[in-house]
Amino acid sequence: MLFNSVDFAIFLPIVFILYWFVTNKNLKLQNFLIVAASYFFYACWDWRFLSLITFSIVVDYFMGILLGKEKNQRKRKILLWVSIIVNLGFLGFFKYYNFFVDNFIAAFSFFGQEIKPNTLNIILPVGISFYTFQTLSYTIDVYRRKFEPTKDFIAFAAFVSFFPNLVAGPIERATNLLPQFYKKRDFDYSKAVDGMRQILWGLFKKIVIADNCAEFANQIFNNSANMNGSTLVLGALFFTFQIYGDFSGYSDIAIGTARLFGFNLMRNFNFPYFSRDIAEFWRRWHISLSSWFRDYLYIPLGGSRVGTWKKVRNIFIIFIVSGFWHGANWTFIAWGALNAVFFLPLLLNNKNRKHLDTVAQGKVFPSLKEFSLMLLTFGLTVFAWIFFRAENIGHALSYIADMFSSSLFSMPSFDKMKRALATMFFVVIFILIEWKGREGQYALENMKNIRSKPIRLLSYLIILLVICFFGNFDENLEFIYFQF
Repeated sequence: MLFNSVDFAIFLPIVFILYWFVTNKNLKLQNFLIVAASYFFYACWDWRFLSLITFSIVVDYFMGILLGKEKNQRKRKILLWVSIIVNLGFLGFFKYYNFFVDNFIAAFSFFGQEIKPNTLNIILPVGISFYTFQTLSYTIDVYRRKFEPTKDFIAFAAFVSFFPNLVAGPIERATNLLPQFYKKRDFDYSKAVDGMRQILWGLFKKIVIADNCAEFANQIFNNSANMNGSTLVLGALFFTFQIYGDFSGYSDIAIGTARLFGFNLMRNFNFPYFSRDIAEFWRRWHISLSSWFRDYLYIPLGGSRVGTWKKVRNIFIIFIVSGFWHGANWTFIAWGALNAVFFLPLLLNNKNRKHLDTVAQGKVFPSLKEFSLMLLTFGLTVFAWIFFRAENIGHALSYIADMFSSSLFSMPSFDKMKRALATMFFVVIFILIEWKGREGQYALENMKNIRSKPIRLLSYLIILLVICFFGNFDENLEFIYFQF
């Protein structure tokens, strides 16, 4: 069930009514309704994998209880590793089995040995990377005694399967989300309105920006050998706004939907394309995953409080693992490694935490220096996205080679160029709105400060009409991060 589908438009109000008008007097019943609704939501993709989520819930629920009771540190460590191996074992099998088998075959073929191990027709369960990391963070935090294990199975099941963030995040921490299932929730009108406003902006990002950009990005990348250099630059730009509109749009809808039910999910994007260096970009892009790797991988490795070579090692580990998390393809590993290369000079010169504030805070325009830094960072990001989008490493390298050929200075040319220009117009409007609202939690947040109710309603109506008349409603354009 997609957030931008008719099915979800029917599903959401039904759950909302049952939640606030039928089960509102009983916390346990509310939580049970969330579990039931979340299971139905997930079953709309493939009901067979409900058993996988259930198994993950059961394992980590009881593992948390055992960790809470066990005093012996050695036994506690064994319990932790059981949870890690089980969770990552399932993730590794479904997501990476064929990748390793194919590369194993390729390695032996390189040395002239023909082997024929069996590959499997494995279906990747939607959202497995997200809910696996969510349950793992719970177990690790209980092991570290940062969080008391829950004895409320329904609350824990609701935490793991919560439908707004189940299939593409944000990857929530138990310390933030799980306690919210323990407390009575009262309907807050202003919170619900804010949630609807964020949902509206998320739908605009997905349907108007991401899905329109996707049409042209796909056309250019899929036929890159026949395109000139300037058209390939345009393709990379279209994909850059596609992936941002797609994923941050999903996060906005997820966070806004959670607000309708009285929950606060963590922020997942903080206007990353206005970053002044790559370190700032990664503090603002997919925040829930970046912070997860920081807390559970980078810091345990020693972080930046080690010698120079270990710093370099840690940065490459975290970025390559992050790339591999995104998918079983060498392109993602290359994308991660490239970002590590971009990041290293900042770390080695102790400039990776230089830009912690909002760019041009309190100002209408950035300074020339800030604008130049943003442009440079954006250019590096666009370049790296080519590897992320390419079919394989060879495709990425040929795309880049053709892009920087002499045809770079010719006029872009491909089918549907006029429609592409219309999409570029909306991208520019989108950038301006995001820039105006960059100091808020999301671009439209400050609209609540408009005192005139008719002007607010008219603004919402205009956005809705733009979505209806200029949005791309192609059913084949699922959210990109569903595949991860």
